[in-house]
Amino acid sequence: MDFDEQIIAGLTPYGIAPDRRLRDQIRDYVSLLLLWNQKVSLTTIAKPEDIIRFHFGESFVVAKQVALENGRLADVGSGAGFPGIPIAMLFQDLEVTLIEASMKKAAFLSEVIRKLGLTNACVARKRLLDVDARGFDFITARALGPYEELLGWASRSLSRSGKLILWLGEDDAARISKEKGWKWQEPVRIPGSRRRVILVGSGEE
Repeated sequence: MDFDEQIIAGLTPYGIAPDRRLRDQIRDYVSLLLLWNQKVSLTTIAKPEDIIRFHFGESFVVAKQVALENGRLADVGSGAGFPGIPIAMLFQDLEVTLIEASMKKAAFLSEVIRKLGLTNACVARKRLLDVDARGFDFITARALGPYEELLGWASRSLSRSGKLILWLGEDDAARISKEKGWKWQEPVRIPGSRRRVILVGSGEE
């Protein structure tokens, strides 16, 4: 099985049929990720087929849950770029800001954006609370850890109809779903995962 076939097979369970452009971008992204990962700690997942499934597939699956066709999205704590960069790859009319405090990780994200030719993505090398922004239509975060700071920032930064989209474990989803000031949809299990879900919320009027 060549790499194109691995990409197609790996993304099928997530409802994504990647065209040539998307496959080429994934190939370049994986190459950069594995190269940079030798010097900068970006991911513990080293096999390309696992990167396709765990990083790209789980990032792309949000397309089935939320209409992301246009607007402004902030990806908080982007790290290696997931889910923000795959979302920018999939939705070319979406304006994506990758928020990452680490200088080395931010440099990697900038190189991925350059290599993939993503004109709809940019990097904000700042701590979350130093990002003074309003009117985001979507805010995403994956495995960020304690969420109190994120929830407070998101409540100030989302547009009136904006949505907060979280990738997290079932236990964290149950806990966060009890947070006051938010309306949460029922968590959606990520395909192929036993305990990871996507949780979507919006601020209460």
